[in-house]
Amino acid sequence: MKKAALPPRSEVPIHETWDLKTIFPDERAWQVAKEAVLEQIPELIAYKGKLSLSPHTLADFFDQIEKTMRLALKVAVYGNLSSSVDTSDQEALALSGQGQSMFIRLQAATSFLEPELMAIGFVQLRKWIKQEHRLSYLSHYIDELERQTNHVRSGEVEEVLALAGEPLGAFFRAYNALTNADLAFENAIDANGNVVEVGQSSIDSLVTNSDRTVRKTSYENYTQAYLNVKNTLAAVQAGGIYRDVYNARTRNYQTSLEASLGANNIPLAVFSALLSAFKENLPTWHRYWKIRKKALGYDQLHVYDIKAPLTTETPQISFEQAVEWICSGMAPLGKEYVAIMRKGALEDRWVDRAVNRGKRQGAFSSGAYDTNPFLMLSYADSVFSMSTLAHELGHSMHSYYTFQSQPFIYSRYSLFVAEVASNFNQAMVRNYMFDTQTDPYFQLALIEEAMSNFHRYFFIMPTLARWELEVHQRAEVGKPLTADIMSDVCAEYFSEGYGDDVVYDRDQIGITWAQFQHMYMNFYVYNYATGISAAHALVDGIQQGGQEEVDRYIEFLKAGSSIYPLNALKLAGVDMTSPDPVNRAFEDMARYIDRLEQLVESGAI
Repeated sequence: MKKAALPPRSEVPIHETWDLKTIFPDERAWQVAKEAVLEQIPELIAYKGKLSLSPHTLADFFDQIEKTMRLALKVAVYGNLSSSVDTSDQEALALSGQGQSMFIRLQAATSFLEPELMAIGFVQLRKWIKQEHRLSYLSHYIDELERQTNHVRSGEVEEVLALAGEPLGAFFRAYNALTNADLAFENAIDANGNVVEVGQSSIDSLVTNSDRTVRKTSYENYTQAYLNVKNTLAAVQAGGIYRDVYNARTRNYQTSLEASLGANNIPLAVFSALLSAFKENLPTWHRYWKIRKKALGYDQLHVYDIKAPLTTETPQISFEQAVEWICSGMAPLGKEYVAIMRKGALEDRWVDRAVNRGKRQGAFSSGAYDTNPFLMLSYADSVFSMSTLAHELGHSMHSYYTFQSQPFIYSRYSLFVAEVASNFNQAMVRNYMFDTQTDPYFQLALIEEAMSNFHRYFFIMPTLARWELEVHQRAEVGKPLTADIMSDVCAEYFSEGYGDDVVYDRDQIGITWAQFQHMYMNFYVYNYATGISAAHALVDGIQQGGQEEVDRYIEFLKAGSSIYPLNALKLAGVDMTSPDPVNRAFEDMARYIDRLEQLVESGAI
């Protein structure tokens, strides 16, 4: 019996890892930077009660706080990235913890800023902005602060809320440590009895394996590991939910959802319309399950078959080839965009793509105003991995353009627009591949990738958004939250989506809530569905339009938080207050299902 084991981080080739030396050359330099931030905190506190003295004093403070915040973000990002690729590395975990603690201290120390600005008065602030050129960039910031008047507390309360960030953040840290470092997965088995190691960095490749035994045993063992600690996970998750409720109430919001939407100036109707459209389109998913079952030739379609390859002729795509195809797919955005992206992926080592033991689950893009964008995934030489790479490069290019174009204060775009650029890249690259890779097996692989992407963003995430809404509403009225209650709610919603065409174990689908760290990001997951909807609308506009549409999209990437999210999307050409983008995205998905059905009915597969 052979065993396919994941390598330790120490054995990973350096070219498969990101280059964090571009942030700090070593840990000693990181320590020096961290201490420098801490030393600057008393200087910032000295401004407390003095911001109203003059526009010159206020400008001095903004200059100082920006300098300190920019350095603090570099410190925090370095620690977080170091720990993400090997969650068993105790030194890296310590760096991450110290960086977070430092940042919270800085936030608490400067929490007097917005209450004092409000005390100065918005009329006076706008006069000062005209008088002092160093404050001229603050117009939108002041408008946003005025909009948030009812949700900014006194200086003392703001300080307490900032200090509470560290203990309240412990729920996510506990979840991360449990699921990425301590959770023990039983090995999977292939059809020949060989052992295959299951880990967070390998599970995606295992559930897309052509060997049904590998898929079955990896899926079952993966979910069982979560079920084995479901009560601990539920206690941690409940803490995260009560944290959201606490934050909402202390900031004078009626609900956690209102707090999440209000921060980005998103109407509740956008969230409600998305869930309504999703529920109305569940029959489209039921149709897909039927066609997939027929394509596979199975009597029953199990949950672990949802990503089963429909042919053994699946294309193998090296990382380097994937980058080139992604660059070709994004060529309509211009030579500058492509050159920056190619250099970042192949020369500047933005990407950590290694598959190793201890690497945290999923994929992400990160970075700070004064660093490169960095993206992490576990690359597996597949169409799926190429799509994930395109997705994360979309995030990274969004960050790159924002950092290059906006002053620091507007350099963090909202979650509502974050998932647009990433899904835009995936859709652009997919369309390019459909046009250039005419081999039927490759076309089939592209359909599978497209449906896998829609499955995650238009099935998993909206379902989890429904779950998130219900469990938060339970917490807000004092109803209990236990592992069984959370799992029953989750299982009920997933069973609606699977209908009668997918065979599932209720406990296994019920524990899905525990498998996504997004559940610790107060109403984040719905952004995936709105993001993919806006992205597909933008792709249609660019591929049917011309340079004007491209220019508007690049301006969207550059906007950061200098305008409200809905306005940024309108700038690019999409109105997300209308249900049209969501419905059109479901129509796009249905066309992929049509393509698959045609291949099945014709006997091509």
